[in-house]
Amino acid sequence: MRAGRREWWGLAVLALPTLLLSLDMSVLHLAVPHLAADLRPSSSQLLWIIDIYGFMIAGFLVTMGTLGDRIGRRKLLMVGGAAFGLASIVAAFTTSPEMLIAARAVLGVAGATLMPSTLALISNMFQDPRQRGTAIAVWMSCFMGGMVIGPVVGGVLLEQFWWGSVFLMAVPVMVLLLVTAPKLLPEYRDTAAGRLDLASVALSLGAILPIVYALKETATDGLSLTKMAVLAVGVAIGVVFVRRQRGLADPMLDLKLFRVRAFSAAVSIMLVGALTMGGVFLLVSQYLQMVAGLTAVEAGVLLVPQAGAVVVGSLIAPRLARRFRPEFVLGFGMLVAAGGILLFTQADGVGGVAFVVVGMSIAGFGMGPQGVLCTEMVVSSVPPQKAGAASAMSETSAEFGIAMGIAVFGSVATAVYRGEVTVPEQVPAEAAALTTDSMAGALQAAGTLPGPLADDVVATARDAFSSGLHTVAVIGAVIVVVFAVVGMIALRRIRPVEAVETPVPVLETT
Repeated sequence: MRAGRREWWGLAVLALPTLLLSLDMSVLHLAVPHLAADLRPSSSQLLWIIDIYGFMIAGFLVTMGTLGDRIGRRKLLMVGGAAFGLASIVAAFTTSPEMLIAARAVLGVAGATLMPSTLALISNMFQDPRQRGTAIAVWMSCFMGGMVIGPVVGGVLLEQFWWGSVFLMAVPVMVLLLVTAPKLLPEYRDTAAGRLDLASVALSLGAILPIVYALKETATDGLSLTKMAVLAVGVAIGVVFVRRQRGLADPMLDLKLFRVRAFSAAVSIMLVGALTMGGVFLLVSQYLQMVAGLTAVEAGVLLVPQAGAVVVGSLIAPRLARRFRPEFVLGFGMLVAAGGILLFTQADGVGGVAFVVVGMSIAGFGMGPQGVLCTEMVVSSVPPQKAGAASAMSETSAEFGIAMGIAVFGSVATAVYRGEVTVPEQVPAEAAALTTDSMAGALQAAGTLPGPLADDVVATARDAFSSGLHTVAVIGAVIVVVFAVVGMIALRRIRPVEAVETPVPVLETT
């Protein structure tokens, strides 16, 4: 059955919170200096203000995706939208660091209800494969584009208003969602689903949160025994979670989904794509600001072409997949992305902004089809009653991929930087320690040194950071090429609709 005007207007409604969520992930970094001056948080509190949102999203995605299948995807979307809007108002007018941390935590939990609900509803509303591919492309374009234009929007708001204004962007969007959703979005839920297993919820949180925390902290401060222990705890709890799911008649996460080759292959490729682009994007952002000397807003503006390239790549992917085999479109796009990533090896400590901007645009264009086609394979290769859980798994893989990419590539770049940087002998010991620690430390040390010596410190730090970027670019490109080939092999002769072997029950719709 083909979708009509109501479904396409409904897609526009679903695209708004998707765009907003990705904006919210990137816009806060610009507001940090302003809110820090106002609220005066400690260094630990500031880290929690920044990180708690992502932790909560990652931790609750699987739970909320499964919950939506049980209570209704539209209902969960509206509850999450209302909570997101209210928490945004609290965050905007917060008066203490603790209050802002709590508001950001609620925003993360609410955000975890929105992402799988929007994608699951799209899979239900658009039954025709061609229309569903286009709808997912629009959804993916909004999500990816929002992450890049976030710094631009945030910069404009911060120039005109106070730091809380970046949170108030959510309020009119969520009001519009609550008003229009009952009219434009149908309700879907699995009437045969049992109760949500609270023990499984606790175990999923106990597994995901420590793992994400350990990965992010490793990217910030390097590996340590404490972080390895936290990671081990998360993995151990994850094993218990998996065993419990296997023993439940109605599991929170149906592990049988991974027996479907299209599902498991698509989730794996999405994980690798997020890992590579997450790690590379972090280093590119740092390069533009610390090596090229651009402001956060200027760097955001230069990355806007990447957003446009992602949108173009995402929107043309469904059409190309109808003309050529989907796995070839996906694989060729990833090869194009690898070529764009390799352009970063031409950026040095003196110049290279053009190589970075062009490289990110090419990589974004090439990764666009990967995001759209893998997402469609995930949601269309499972029975309709599992759409929420499948959507949550695709989003969780992306969250894990980004966290792993930042941790792994960040650690590699730091190791290369420390091996390459050369501190002039005249530099005092304290400044030398800062310089050898990181590029940010080198810039801080340079501020305490006389002109010529400061220039020498900055020059060697820029060269060392560029070497780290080159190494990461080569590793990232190799990973993308390998998984492009793996994806073309694993997904050959597979059509997602053919992968569903489970009898499809009647969902309750209104």
